[in-house]
Amino acid sequence: MKELRRDDGLFILMLSIHGLVRGHDIELGRDSDTGGQVSYVVDLARALAENPRVGRVDLLTRRVTGPGIDPGYGNPVEQLSPHAHIIRIPCGPHRYLYKERLWTYLDDFVRHALCHVFMSGRKPDVIHGHYADAGYVGARLADELGVPFVFTGHSLGRVKQRRLLAKGSDEETLEQRFRFRRRFAAEEMALRKASLVVASTNQEIREQYGAYRFAAPDKMKVIPPGVDLDRFHPPVPGEPTPRIAGEVDRFLTEPGKPIIMARARPDERKNFRGLLQAFGGDPELRERANLLIVAGVRDKLSLLKPSERRIMQEILHLIDDHDLYGRAAYPKSHEFEDVPDLYR
Repeated sequence: MKELRRDDGLFILMLSIHGLVRGHDIELGRDSDTGGQVSYVVDLARALAENPRVGRVDLLTRRVTGPGIDPGYGNPVEQLSPHAHIIRIPCGPHRYLYKERLWTYLDDFVRHALCHVFMSGRKPDVIHGHYADAGYVGARLADELGVPFVFTGHSLGRVKQRRLLAKGSDEETLEQRFRFRRRFAAEEMALRKASLVVASTNQEIREQYGAYRFAAPDKMKVIPPGVDLDRFHPPVPGEPTPRIAGEVDRFLTEPGKPIIMARARPDERKNFRGLLQAFGGDPELRERANLLIVAGVRDKLSLLKPSERRIMQEILHLIDDHDLYGRAAYPKSHEFEDVPDLYR
């Protein structure tokens, strides 16, 4: 293949439909739909656009407006870098919807995405869909345009359903809440159409995708998530104390101790319970280190979704049960830019 010039490089169309997607101050932990996937796809779009063989990256997501939503999520276009943009596509109602409510409107997204492609004057060279909803849309677009399709599931419906059933949930109740049948069909369609499926680990290929009829290991590739070294780096001597340090230290009797940190949205799969029981049950560990739990962003417990409120209440109960006051920090909120400082 000849070396592609920057002005005629690959055109990559990425899809990440649900949640709130923007290139700055990402609202990680706002809810279960605005988590690590948003940061992943935004960073991936920027990184791909830096490759000299790539001429253009369009990241398509849903346009959202309404009360409590930043007006920026209604802007049709947001520039991420000279060669990468977020393109916000109309899809159903203007208001914010959780991903389980979007299935009815995905064909609308397909139509508007096709209009975007036609108006751009060029077919993409490849389409990359993230999660089941974008798997469905990406497979449809790839068929219409006759281009290769890449799928990244991020999480899979059969795995989630199996876990919830094992806990005693009723299958029909789960169907009403999570629309699993629509999700399974979308995932099977994406796996059947995909030329490449990107997974994070071999375990994911073997034990998670293995539950699907159209999973084909020969077209799956493990590409572990990367890290932005411009943001995540060791402390620099002389740097001022970051703002978030004060939010953490106010919980702690001896803030100078080493920190054990868990940062994740309040979800049972993250196993905060196991962490707190292990830390609280080990006197030597409690003496040598502090515990920091960064579990999403909240204003009041009463305003959280019931599932998230239950996890946060369990965290607070376990801190009380093990008398971890002064040894455990659990700040209510943090900004996107605080995350590298938390790790440092």
